[in-house]
Amino acid sequence: MTEMMTSSPVSFTPSAIEEIKKLLASETAKRYLRVGAKGGGCSGLSYVLEMDAMQENDELFETDGIFYIMDKNHGLYLYGMQINWDNGLNNRGFTFTNPNASKTCGCGSSFAV
Repeated sequence: MTEMMTSSPVSFTPSAIEEIKKLLASETAKRYLRVGAKGGGCSGLSYVLEMDAMQENDELFETDGIFYIMDKNHGLYLYGMQINWDNGLNNRGFTFTNPNASKTCGCGSSFAV
């Protein structure tokens, strides 16, 4: 059995929650939303937001009815981050507001700490 953590390291805006719930409703496999970071991008680290199976080093979180997983080591980079969904004419997609980022790229999909 997977233990769920009580304190969520990231938050989701109402528009992000709505969009994620739509994506999860179409998911048929036993996978979770993965929130994380990986090396790459113009600033050094890129955000990860994808469907994935739970791995050994993952923690499970729940916020606003969304269950998501995150590698224990990524909390250092992502704690306090807010995920938003923009649905405008010029900008459509998930955006990240990360208080731990010392700099971000112009498109907002990568960061440095």
